[in-house]
Amino acid sequence: MRVRDLPLPQSVVGHFSERGVRELYPPQRAAVDAGVCDGANVVAAVPTASGKTFVAQLALLTADGPGLYVCPLRALAREKYETFAALPGVDVGISTGDFDATGEELAGNDVVVATSEKVDSAIRNGASWVDELACVVVDEVHLLGAKRRGPTLEVTLATLRRRNPDLQTVALSATVDNPEAIADWLDAALVESEWRPVELRTGVAVGGDVSFDDTTRTVDVVATEDADESGTADPDDEADPTEVTAALVADTVADGGQCLAFVRSRREAVDLAERLAGDGLAGALGIEDAAATAADEATDVDGTLTGQQLAECLRAGVAFHHAGLRSGHRSVVESAFRDRDVACICATPTLAAGVNVPARRVVVRDQRRYAEGGMEWIPTLEVHQMCGRAGRPGLDPHGEAVLVAAADTRAEVRERYVEGEPEAVESKLADPGALRTHVLAAVATGFAATETEILDVFEGTFYARETGAGGLADAVAVAVDDLVAAGMVARETGGVEDYRLVATAVGETTSKQYVRPETGERIVAGLRAAAGLSDATTLTAFEVVCDTPDMQDTYLGNAERADIYRFARSNAAHLTTGMTDPDDFEGWLESVKTARILDEWTGGVTVEELVERYRIGPGDLDSRVERAEWLLSAAEALGETTGVRVPAVSRARSRL
Repeated sequence: MRVRDLPLPQSVVGHFSERGVRELYPPQRAAVDAGVCDGANVVAAVPTASGKTFVAQLALLTADGPGLYVCPLRALAREKYETFAALPGVDVGISTGDFDATGEELAGNDVVVATSEKVDSAIRNGASWVDELACVVVDEVHLLGAKRRGPTLEVTLATLRRRNPDLQTVALSATVDNPEAIADWLDAALVESEWRPVELRTGVAVGGDVSFDDTTRTVDVVATEDADESGTADPDDEADPTEVTAALVADTVADGGQCLAFVRSRREAVDLAERLAGDGLAGALGIEDAAATAADEATDVDGTLTGQQLAECLRAGVAFHHAGLRSGHRSVVESAFRDRDVACICATPTLAAGVNVPARRVVVRDQRRYAEGGMEWIPTLEVHQMCGRAGRPGLDPHGEAVLVAAADTRAEVRERYVEGEPEAVESKLADPGALRTHVLAAVATGFAATETEILDVFEGTFYARETGAGGLADAVAVAVDDLVAAGMVARETGGVEDYRLVATAVGETTSKQYVRPETGERIVAGLRAAAGLSDATTLTAFEVVCDTPDMQDTYLGNAERADIYRFARSNAAHLTTGMTDPDDFEGWLESVKTARILDEWTGGVTVEELVERYRIGPGDLDSRVERAEWLLSAAEALGETTGVRVPAVSRARSRL
């Protein structure tokens, strides 16, 4: 099937033709046969790089009205916005922030790109443009199973479909164990395929031996321990995983390819990149000048130690990528890699679920990571997404994914990740925190006024499809009790067996400001405590919003505890929570640390100083500043609602 045979304007056909897109991939043809161009609901569960974005474009370009593209990450939203904006004759809008707004300026666009959180908040704030949608495309729909993001995606999609029964729904997913369940939930045709434009070969490396299904290859691994004078290691010694990874990267680059190397943590991503920087990869790939240009671009972003480390690595043709980098640094790395100006990116798993950066070979050095109960295996789906980055269409005859293992884990690694199937997607809507948030939203928006009506609202969720909405009855009753106790919802007598539920003024403001009920409750309590202080400062305001579930935790090292404890004691007069009050003392110290960082930043301390002093990434500071601005805005709104105005809150927000 050719693109020119599809019901698309000639200008769009020409656009695709100029980019070499003339023939449809098999999964794309299957989506067309399933009716994606005719308004049919479709779920496409296909591997990475198999053409899911084109399926989305077909749905949105042929829809009988405005379309919405929902994706999980801001960076991915920006990438997709640029993809859609390049289409001739298509007006595209993007929205990922301002959680207290309706986004009415988005009305009139042919396509809107947004995160699920933004769409959810727009609905809560009375957005009318969502009712005009003819088509919604949901990217990474398997994230329904994510603890934090999943419930919002699930409820938002169910709400859109409830408000507009004729809405065409197209869901794009990685290969998962139960795509038919998602398709059944969405009343959709299922397009399921293992086809990839570039063959993927997955192997396991133990030492220098890489075993695939049908072949075994050998790479030269540098000996690091117990070597004799010639530099040869004892064959009975276990090879260092980092040196195995380095050998696999060098082997790829020597053959003219690029590599992605995944590790478990930020620190290890930096360490691996610095280790590889000494291997002459830029020279081996012939990219010295381009790598130097990328390094200069990274230097221009800021003067932090992290930025300097990245620039030094880039100059050697290597980069690292993790959430602690500033967005400008991540953009430099991603663009340079796509332009073949970087030989290898050392990354945490977040890169696998983000932007499009295919490589000839993917190396997964770590398959286990730290968790509350100790080291645990990374989910198979997550590893498959990393491996799926291997192979560049039109450039590589095949892609290779290599899992680095020890001799005693070889069999389990192969069983889990080479032969094993990805996990099934399971709803997380029943999580108490998520349920309270969405129950409050249902009441505050007027969608539901009784517990029975709340269950009706949730009837269209994935959870209800899997277990029945009635399975939530007890959990909803508990959530309502919690919201009443928190002052977010009130019961009004409505009959013998049922009560009418109404959102209080605080509950309505909390929902519209898009903060969790626990955050709204904490902010109100914090404002009242701050109003009683003789000297409420900007530190006070920051502590109020930092000690909430919606502010990301800031890592507290062992060496810092005593210093932050002394700081809290010396500033007790400016804090709304005493050191004997918190149930989670460690978490409270982390919030004090975050408040201190924000207060010092607004006081003129530079990013460079803060990064070095508090061992945070520059990107961490950016995200905390952004969240603090949002939460301070919510605090101002809640102050207006309750009549408890704390001038320090407005001062803190102004300084941000």
